[in-house]
Amino acid sequence: MATTEAMMAEATVNPNRMANVALRSLHDISVPEPVSWMPQTWGWALVVVCILLVLAVYGFRAFRRYQRNAYRREALELLVEIAETIQVPATRQQGIDDLAELVKRTALAGWRREQVAPLTGANWNAFLASSADNDESVVLKRLFDDLEYHDGTPFQHLPSSELTQLVQDARHWIEGHHVSA
Repeated sequence: MATTEAMMAEATVNPNRMANVALRSLHDISVPEPVSWMPQTWGWALVVVCILLVLAVYGFRAFRRYQRNAYRREALELLVEIAETIQVPATRQQGIDDLAELVKRTALAGWRREQVAPLTGANWNAFLASSADNDESVVLKRLFDDLEYHDGTPFQHLPSSELTQLVQDARHWIEGHHVSA
């Protein structure tokens, strides 16, 4: 009877004896070695080298384009100052003159001096139109065709919207002109 009582006591303390035996017989799972990030064959190494080479060429070309467009960034910074000058009636004439000079200097930075410097009037407008990505800058054409040769009287009567359009046309040309290689 003592054995029966012992078994009963053990059963009340440990209701699922078979589960305990099974849990004790379990061992940790074996974890495989971590997978290496190094390529297993020379073909993958070649693919990585080709990708790095393409990225290096792309990065070099982007850096060169960034360097070549430095004159555009400088011109756009100056254009912000000129836009403020143009809006004030007392300094409007100086602003218009500065704008014409800025567009000419920008063209001189992008093309050879012999090609750009002698251009005036209709020839200058034709050059601007041929180098722009579109030919919609009517106000800018009018400036270089006629207004820049006056004493400044016509500028005092230009509406603010036309002055804003003039600055926008200049910005559009500076940002989008195409320089032939």
